[in-house]
This record gives sequence, C-alpha cells and structure tokens, in this order.
Amino acid sequence: MEKTKEKKNNNRKGSSFGRPKPEFDQKIINIRRVTRVVAGGRRFSFSVALVAGDKKGSVGLGLGKAGDTALAINKAVRNAKKNMVRLNLTKTMSIPHELSAKFSSSKVMLMPNKGRGLVAGSVIRDIVKLSGMKDITGKIISNSKNKLNNAKAVMQALAVISSKHAKPILENVAIIPEDVITPASLLKVAAKDKNLE
Repeated sequence: MEKTKEKKNNNRKGSSFGRPKPEFDQKIINIRRVTRVVAGGRRFSFSVALVAGDKKGSVGLGLGKAGDTALAINKAVRNAKKNMVRLNLTKTMSIPHELSAKFSSSKVMLMPNKGRGLVAGSVIRDIVKLSGMKDITGKIISNSKNKLNNAKAVMQALAVISSKHAKPILENVAIIPEDVITPASLLKVAAKDKNLE
C-alpha cells in the first residue's frame, strides 16, 4: 500500500517539474467580453490585458483579442514581449527620481522610498512587482478605476527611465575642454604655417 502511494506522489511531482519555466512572469490585469454587432446578431470575443516581466528590470504591457480566452492570452503575451522596455534602475533596484504621467483620465505618480518596500495598489503594484523594483511608493492620483488606462499611465511614466526611450550617448562624440589642443586646431595651425612659407 505504501509503495503505491509513493508512486502516485512521484508521478505528481514529476508532472509539475516536467513543464519548462516561462521566460517572463505574467499577470492578467483584466479580461473583458466584448461584442460586435453583425447582420445575424452579436459576435462575442475576449479582450485580455496583461503585464509580463522578468523581475530583473524588464516589463511590458500587452493586449490580445480573440474568440477564446486562451488564444487572447497568448496574443497578449506576444504583444507584451514586443512592447517590453528595459528600465534603468538604481543599484538598490529602485527608481532614480520621482515619476508621474497622465494617460487619458488616469494620473499616476511613482516615488522612490528608501527602506519602506513596495507601497502601491492595483495595477501599479503588479507592474512594479514584475519589473523587479523595490522601495517604491505608487499612487493613482485620478479617480479613474479603468485598469488598462492606469497601466498605460504607469508604462508611460516608466518610459522616462527606460533604455528604449532614453537618448543614446553617441560613441564618436567626445567632450573636450577648450584649453586642450584638438587635432582640428593643429591642422589649422599647420595650414597657416604653409601659407606663411
């Protein structure tokens, strides 16, 4: 009897470990059943909004719409991966300064807080958790209860510190103090010397 129980438990354990771990963790923000009116009546489909992140500084928001919820979720995951942004966080995995953004009627604010942990609710908490940030206070300033608009506002605020939207520093541009002689000024001096000869 004991041997058969052990075998059953082993099978259960094996089945959970057999599945490969996904590349990104994901959290569904909301699922809506939407309707399209056609000549014969109404067509129903599902709209899914979800957040995907690796908890190491990358996060993305995705939308997917399909006739079946599973298909809609797969579409949303693909969309989230496509819209993934890499955040430039501090060494303590926090934000370098205060961020705020407005999307539609949603206004959000993100503030760094040293040693207080993650103080945020609703969609802000999900996005911040999946991006791997710590020590942050998040606040939805508006009265908007629309989760998708709130999520888009958070992503817009985070875009300021993301590497996707940050201005890249050009490698071939060098900032040199004025008192240092540059090769161009040397060439001008050489040209003047030739003219004098």
